[in-house]
Amino acid sequence: MENRPQLSVVVPLYNEEGNVAPLFERVEAIVTRLPQSPSYEIVAVNDGSTDATLERIRDELRRRSGVVLVNLSRNFGHQLAATAGMDTATGDAVILMDGDLQDPPELIDAFVAKWREGYDVVYAIRRSRKGESLFKVLTARLFYRIVRRMTKVDIPVDAGDFRLMSRRVVDALRGFRERHRFLRGMVSWVGYRQIGVPYDRDERHSGTTKYPLATMLRFAVDGITSFSDAPLRLTSYLGFCSSVVAFVYAIYIIVSKLLNINPLGYTPGWASTIVAVLFLGGVQLIGIGILGEYLGRVYDEVKGRPIYLISDIERSNQP
Repeated sequence: MENRPQLSVVVPLYNEEGNVAPLFERVEAIVTRLPQSPSYEIVAVNDGSTDATLERIRDELRRRSGVVLVNLSRNFGHQLAATAGMDTATGDAVILMDGDLQDPPELIDAFVAKWREGYDVVYAIRRSRKGESLFKVLTARLFYRIVRRMTKVDIPVDAGDFRLMSRRVVDALRGFRERHRFLRGMVSWVGYRQIGVPYDRDERHSGTTKYPLATMLRFAVDGITSFSDAPLRLTSYLGFCSSVVAFVYAIYIIVSKLLNINPLGYTPGWASTIVAVLFLGGVQLIGIGILGEYLGRVYDEVKGRPIYLISDIERSNQP
């Protein structure tokens, strides 16, 4: 590893053909201007793109030095594509960023400065989010705060995957092979010295978002279930509350029967039966659904399949 670069910039890409060229240009421009001129590599992960993203990466690979193409066998999703890039990266520090240019490469300068001060993780904190709807901004803020309260891990709020990690943090993450990954939570779990750098998130350079509402909800569920068993405890609380309500209502029915009163004027037996069936049925379905989420993750893990497959790896100046 004598020729190992000091910096590795890992970028997962899925259908980002219009962003590849400006991304490489801006990353290379900022990295080459860093103090002490560190050696670097740009690890571009093609996550099964169906457009010309792979061809655009190969164009950059032929034009520039220090480019590594990791071509996955199919689309595995952003978190697994990022994992493949980090597993391939060899730098003393690894910078993970998105390929849509919403995360400005110019922040790399501040990342590296903090790393040289001795921090193992330098994460970007979103101060503002340009080009995003009010609904997405509010739900994102709510998600981060819910996860922070439900988990015992100190996950910073308003911080995405855009961050720098030292080699020992990346090596620690390589030992985590779970399939349903929440990288920002995993990095916080590892610990070591961490610090945030605020920034204003830009609009997407081109293309469309890869995180529609359904994907965001799936990601939120992965984040909560990966680092918290609170939903499981919630089912116990719901069961206890339903038992208390049922007990109180049973006393009311008994007293009404003994006193031969019917203050609500309903047919005896009908309302109590409907309320009990609907309430308890709803609690049971919620509990079964939560248990199913956790059990599904256990099922995926015990199969022991690889979390991703690489079709090929290509490097600049190599056949």
